[in-house]
Amino acid sequence: MLLFTLVLFALASFAGAIFLYASGYAMLAPIHLALATGAMPLITGAMIHFVPVLTRSSPHARGIHALPWLMLLAGMLAVSSFLFPSTPPALRIVAAILGITTAAILAWWIFRLSHNSLGGSHPGAYWYLAAMIFLLIGLLTVLLMQQWPSQYLALRRFHLHLNTLGFIAITAVGTLQVLLPTALGQPDMFAAQRLRSDLKWVVTGTILIATGAAWVWPLIWPGLLCWLWPLVRLGLSWLSLYRKEPQHWNANSTAIAGALPGLLIIFILGASHASNLVSTIHASLAYVFIFLLPLVTGAASYLIPLWIRPGIQTEWHARARLHLAQFGLFRLVLFIAAGIFITLGSLEWGWGLAGIALGLFLIQLHGLTRGTT
Repeated sequence: MLLFTLVLFALASFAGAIFLYASGYAMLAPIHLALATGAMPLITGAMIHFVPVLTRSSPHARGIHALPWLMLLAGMLAVSSFLFPSTPPALRIVAAILGITTAAILAWWIFRLSHNSLGGSHPGAYWYLAAMIFLLIGLLTVLLMQQWPSQYLALRRFHLHLNTLGFIAITAVGTLQVLLPTALGQPDMFAAQRLRSDLKWVVTGTILIATGAAWVWPLIWPGLLCWLWPLVRLGLSWLSLYRKEPQHWNANSTAIAGALPGLLIIFILGASHASNLVSTIHASLAYVFIFLLPLVTGAASYLIPLWIRPGIQTEWHARARLHLAQFGLFRLVLFIAAGIFITLGSLEWGWGLAGIALGLFLIQLHGLTRGTT
């Protein structure tokens, strides 16, 4: 039930971010509510769930399941510092130190399990390790912001890109390559090979984009190319493997796969941002709407029934997945449209469409949980 609870917290954070914007709060508060209290604890919990599977290890490490709650606490402290400007700067430092400590523990745990795995771990585990290292560096930059005020804006951009690309996107792409074949019931024989060969590209791309956004803007362009190469390869591989077997596609797999075109759109918008055609705030919001929300709702549609009733999969699990994935394509279109409206400067339309799509999923989730009690 840990991950199910974290999904509920994440969805509540996304809904809360929409409410904060509607209430007139400065944009940093809703963005941090969505990312720091929504995405960060959920991804931490997902790693704790998947890494033992990828490394063929025991999932019962002492105290490891407390880490998502520490991440949530760190995120709540960070959001509080943006909600209440009168709070002392030390609060943001405490939040960063708590997040750094938690990320370091989790990174060490992933490294140890991967290193000690009998027969070698699945390459997806190293994607999680890379993502956690990027989060660790991203949180360290928060401390540098306080000590190096002349570089505050540059470090903030560095921090943002390490978190959104290095932490969230690397985790997502690594997970999708295993999750989609599972949802389809059709193995992807090339997934491990792609994960093994493409990690260097996404790591290099993240470093170049983050450094370029902060200090040396021409680096953004080779960074974008480094990221686009594995994404296009993944998309073409999926088309090659699954387009001739449409009978395997269903509402769940469509909802999950929708995160990939969302991420591709984000990189196109990233190029616009690098050309000063889209503001940093609008690009960040578009990231949440076009990629993060489809990712979370799509993956949750498939995984929540398993988390509610672990163990042998029954007809109930199939019905529950179908219920949650219903309207998945409609939600995806609304989320993408919301992000596009945001980039065009129509914030009210963007937040409104995202609110409708998220509200629809929450209603579906409420219907499922009500039926299980």
